[in-house]
Amino acid sequence: MSWSLFNHLQLLRYASLFTYACVGIPLLRYRALIEDELAQGRPAIHVHLWLGCYLLFGLVFWFLTHGLGERRLSLPARAGRIFLLLVLNVAAFAMSWFSMSGLSAILLVVISVVLPWLLPVWVGVVWMVVQNFSLMPVYAYLPDYDWSLAFLQSSLYIGSCTLVFVTSLIAKQQAEARDEQRRLNSELSATRTLLAESSRLAERMRISRELHDLVGHHLTALSLNLEVASHLVQGQAQNHVLQAQSLAKLLLGDVREVVSQLREGDSIDLTQALTGLTEGVPGLAIHLELPPRLGVDDPRRAQVLLRCAQEIITNTVRHAGARNLWLRFECGPDQQVAIHAHDDGRGTVRFQQGHGLSGMRERLAQYGGRLDIITGNGRGFVLDALLPLEGDP
Repeated sequence: MSWSLFNHLQLLRYASLFTYACVGIPLLRYRALIEDELAQGRPAIHVHLWLGCYLLFGLVFWFLTHGLGERRLSLPARAGRIFLLLVLNVAAFAMSWFSMSGLSAILLVVISVVLPWLLPVWVGVVWMVVQNFSLMPVYAYLPDYDWSLAFLQSSLYIGSCTLVFVTSLIAKQQAEARDEQRRLNSELSATRTLLAESSRLAERMRISRELHDLVGHHLTALSLNLEVASHLVQGQAQNHVLQAQSLAKLLLGDVREVVSQLREGDSIDLTQALTGLTEGVPGLAIHLELPPRLGVDDPRRAQVLLRCAQEIITNTVRHAGARNLWLRFECGPDQQVAIHAHDDGRGTVRFQQGHGLSGMRERLAQYGGRLDIITGNGRGFVLDALLPLEGDP
């Protein structure tokens, strides 16, 4: 199997589980450990508790690292993961206490892998330092150890934890940068599609104007000249002139019909651009509803609609903490396009409009449109936008 099939987080997870398995190697001589405990006057239950804490650590770590890269977590889910992190620390401390060894310091290195994914950077650094010095009582209780040696021993393992912490932090930043790049690529693809549609529309307009202004003009002049010629000739020549005049009028009608068809179909189809914009967004399921053909005659209004959809998706990814976004476009009978968007994010009570939404509101207002936003704590964001397709800016 190729290593390229694993992402950074999966490699860190499996490496951590391998390190965890290596920590359990002393438990392979389980009976000998019980005899050693009894020989030293300690109860044999310490070995059983040691094994229990070891298994608990592995089980919790497995569940904690499942889907660890998901950044859009609800508040209860985030609190649950913090609780599991505390369980890991308690299990590691208890394992050191019952085994009377520093084996759990290696488990603290394993815990450092998940800290950047669950906590802000500085909170994770503080957590890492505190968890290492929490083992000082265990070290101080060991034979030939005092508090100063316990402090040095805890400080020694901070170096290993720091190395793992920074490695995991870099992997997280690279994953976020990769997701951001995918989203930007989707925006670029949608913009390129809109540009192609605008170029197609401009070319159709140019061709229709050329046909109307040049070919139509010459055919009209030809028809008038044939009309004059029909009055100047007699006999067989007049019949040919009249036939040529009829063909000229027929050809002029065909040209006008072609020009009319070119102008009737000269609208920008936003369906493909909007579909491409919503398909490449990582970590967010976008449920897009579009009419069979979303055509806009004005390229500037088409750009406003695309930018509004782009801003809605960007805000949902960055700020809403949502898993799903429902985005619906409707064409009304009064030549207006309505955008309805809502997500299942956390929402907010104190909503402050940023530059993106301000720009979105200004773009809509320039063409007589409007923007309405409704939100609340735990209710997500509901956005309604309206853009008239007719009228001057």
